Amino acid sequence: MTAVRDRLNIALLALALLGLVAGLGLWLAGQPALAGPVWAAGVVPVLAALCVEILRSLWKGEVGLDIVAALSMSAALLVGETLAAAVVALMYSGGTFLESFAQGRARREMSDLLSRVPRTATRHRNGALEEVALDAIAPGDLLLIRQGDVAPVDGTVESAGAMLDQSALTGESMPMQFAQGAEVMSGSANAGEAFDLRATRAAADSTYAGIVRLVEAAQASKAPMARLADRYSLLFLAVTVALATAAWWFTGDPIRAVAVLVVATPCPLILAVPVALVAGLSRAAHFGVLIKGAGPLEALARVRTLILDKTGTLTDGRPQIVRIDRLGALPQDEILHFAAALDQASKHPVAQAIVAAAREWGIALPVPGGVVETAGEGVVGTIDGRHVVVGGAGFVAAQAGVAVPEAAVIAAGAVVVSVAVDGKLAGHLVMADALRAGSADLLAGLRKLGVARIVLATGDRRAVAEAVTEGLGLDAVRADLAPGQKVALVLAERAGGTVMMVGDGVNDAPALAAADIGVAMGARGAAASAEAADVVLLVDHLDRLLPGIEIAQRSRRIAMESVVAGIGLSVLGMIAAAFGYLTPVQGALLQELIDVAVILNALRALRIQPGRTAARPDDAASGALHRPTSTPA
Repeated sequence: MTAVRDRLNIALLALALLGLVAGLGLWLAGQPALAGPVWAAGVVPVLAALCVEILRSLWKGEVGLDIVAALSMSAALLVGETLAAAVVALMYSGGTFLESFAQGRARREMSDLLSRVPRTATRHRNGALEEVALDAIAPGDLLLIRQGDVAPVDGTVESAGAMLDQSALTGESMPMQFAQGAEVMSGSANAGEAFDLRATRAAADSTYAGIVRLVEAAQASKAPMARLADRYSLLFLAVTVALATAAWWFTGDPIRAVAVLVVATPCPLILAVPVALVAGLSRAAHFGVLIKGAGPLEALARVRTLILDKTGTLTDGRPQIVRIDRLGALPQDEILHFAAALDQASKHPVAQAIVAAAREWGIALPVPGGVVETAGEGVVGTIDGRHVVVGGAGFVAAQAGVAVPEAAVIAAGAVVVSVAVDGKLAGHLVMADALRAGSADLLAGLRKLGVARIVLATGDRRAVAEAVTEGLGLDAVRADLAPGQKVALVLAERAGGTVMMVGDGVNDAPALAAADIGVAMGARGAAASAEAADVVLLVDHLDRLLPGIEIAQRSRRIAMESVVAGIGLSVLGMIAAAFGYLTPVQGALLQELIDVAVILNALRALRIQPGRTAARPDDAASGALHRPTSTPA
């Protein structure tokens, strides 16, 4: 449908231009009697198409500003001002074409996402490789991702490592290295050697498929400001007709009325607003912020209150080592070495987090021997010929025959893993769902962008919530909340202005839907929260909120600047035409310049550069692990 409309716009522009140029040629050749009909012939197709569009709008109950353009062309033809009518026809068809071209350019980055959808995948099966359709891929399948291929589903790296280009998803310009076991989003391109990917989701449930659906929904949206323009079009139409009628009534000259109508069409409001907002949507997508339409873009620009979920949003949502407490002669590297080497035999999430941390440190992990695991308590085995016990304080004390000081294993919101080597307590690994790197800077940046109130809303215990967020300067902490209570909190906060809710879990979906603007963490967040949200952060980088809000604010400001400047100049031109200072042809040329100027100004939204470059992922989101601090004996 869009392609047909684009071709029609091109055809109408070509006819209007041909009629104008041919008429001017005849007029310069001394054939003014023939020039008039040729000009009129170029106007009629444009006027006919415009009338059809107006009738369709009226059938839908909408009154648009295109009526003014139809009146001006019709009036110019009736009074014999065929040249003015031809200029208006060229102006209107050119403006429509330019708007279509601008919106097409603004959607280019979103369309790039759609064009990257892979159709097939290469799967390992019975010692051979086979090419299969995406629908045939099931969780657990082992896929070969060749150099240049796009990951067709979400999965984990099975090979020693992978180099992936996520620029189409996140805006990160440099390829990133992913270690064995790292999670990979579908839509990531393989920028290095071929590697094996273990599918964790079916294609229809993967990140990229969800992003594509959201892109399609975003492209189909209509800006509320555009609806606002339609709502007030009757007022503008009445003012235009009244001014044109007054000019004719008081002077007796119908040409002045035609000049007023010509200057008034088409109003920049119907051109600049959609261009600026769609450009803003595209620019935000470049920085990894997918906004589901122009309506959410405008709401994002007016946010005054932010409500944050804790787990998986303000925090990473996975246990990480935040500190290693030494209780003997072993350095922290060796404590982690023994703990991780033994924990390779366990599938417990805490054990796997310890193993991942050791690999991030570059620690070589030998194969453990004589492993005995007690589910939920700990693991016993030998590493490099030494007896090692890893687990909870009570388990280590019983298995290793050592005393574990009670004070050493108490930490709000943390899990403490004790490590004993050869019957001696070596130390503790303190693990917690830590704050994302740069959280304090993020909140400070949000306040600079006009967010006046920041509230934490979590179902976790108050002691844990307060311990994790200490020093962040939150305005309030609401803990022990059920999903319904989060909704109530959102509704209560709306009294203070536009509310944005950020979450990632299924339990956050109702609150996201209730908020003026709901934001979901899209990379690992639940499908329910992504569906309920108005904005999806394509990767788990909470700092993407900053460029998202800044782009929304600046896009809306550019749209309003274009509207105010365009309408202001148009009104001045209408007044000048009413007093006889502009002929219809001069008025048409003036309005043409105004329309081109406001559309070009609206296109500035494509070049918005947020103050903070969000294409650089924060350390926590990128998987980089800082060496934890060490507490010596």
